[in-house]
Amino acid sequence: MSGLLNVAEICASTRALGPGVRAVVWVQGCPFRCRGCVAPDWIEERPARVMSPGELVDAVLADPEVTGLTFSGGEPMEQAVGLAEAARRARERRELTVICFTGYRLEELRGRPGPEALLAEVDVLIDGRYVDVLDDDVGMRGSANQRVHRLTDRLADVAVDFEAGPRRAEIRVRADSALLVGVPSAAVRGAWTRIERTRPVPPTSKRD
Repeated sequence: MSGLLNVAEICASTRALGPGVRAVVWVQGCPFRCRGCVAPDWIEERPARVMSPGELVDAVLADPEVTGLTFSGGEPMEQAVGLAEAARRARERRELTVICFTGYRLEELRGRPGPEALLAEVDVLIDGRYVDVLDDDVGMRGSANQRVHRLTDRLADVAVDFEAGPRRAEIRVRADSALLVGVPSAAVRGAWTRIERTRPVPPTSKRD
């Protein structure tokens, strides 16, 4: 496994994917093809934006108000070595919390050196494949089968209901694309679909 990262997208500052102001990194490439995934452009294993962990840290810490990182994709555990190094380096510069989404279940990751390195940096892990018929429109997990693991106590005192709280999402429209940040409610999904259908250039898409 390489320490270089193949990054699909970065959001330098948002409140839609966890407590506080967070920078979000979506990696390119995913071994799962979950039905209903709203990030189909990020499933394919293809070169996107190749970055070193140090370059990624510079990007995610550009906003001085950022207090947390959220990793999604794509599949972060396929690039666990680079993300683990980036998280470690970022924490050397600033106190941060780390949230990570993965299609793997935690049990599938244990004992694997790369994923274990990333798990050591993660405070909250949201695991499991997305199942569209189990999407109950609540919480930061995409569907009810997914689990929230609090791997450290760093977010223990933060009033965020990862399992059943209201969903938050942002649609950021750009000159030639759009970015969906967050875990969308049914209403936001509908708005996102309308944007995809009407914009002349297909938007960059992401759910979590």
